[in-house]
Amino acid sequence: MGKINIAAAIITDSQGRCLLVRKRGTSYFMQPGGKLEVGEQPESALIRELQEELGFTVTPDELVSVGRFTDIAANEPGHIVYADIFRITTTRTCFEPTAEIEEVIWFEPNGHQPVMLAPLTENHLLPMLLKG
Repeated sequence: MGKINIAAAIITDSQGRCLLVRKRGTSYFMQPGGKLEVGEQPESALIRELQEELGFTVTPDELVSVGRFTDIAANEPGHIVYADIFRITTTRTCFEPTAEIEEVIWFEPNGHQPVMLAPLTENHLLPMLLKG
């Protein structure tokens, strides 16, 4: 199995919803973020990816580390994703997809929205949100 190192964000709003994205040409929704470049720290990678994918500017002080998680990569068969996850709370309500992002949604963790979730999102991150 190949290894993919990423940094991703659990972005939540005042209503408890979390922001999910779907990359162009894929079916799975997941947290925004992406792969670390050689020598890049997870915080720097996440800040860069959020700006590139959503035009969302955050500072290192806004990132709250929640841990490192692993699961099967949603869009790259035969790979495991190793994800440094950070939490961000925002008052921003509208996000426009850019770069490789096709769709952005606000997802209600307690709801039953008919979307396909990436394994990391479904198995680790949403259960964490449901616990509070």
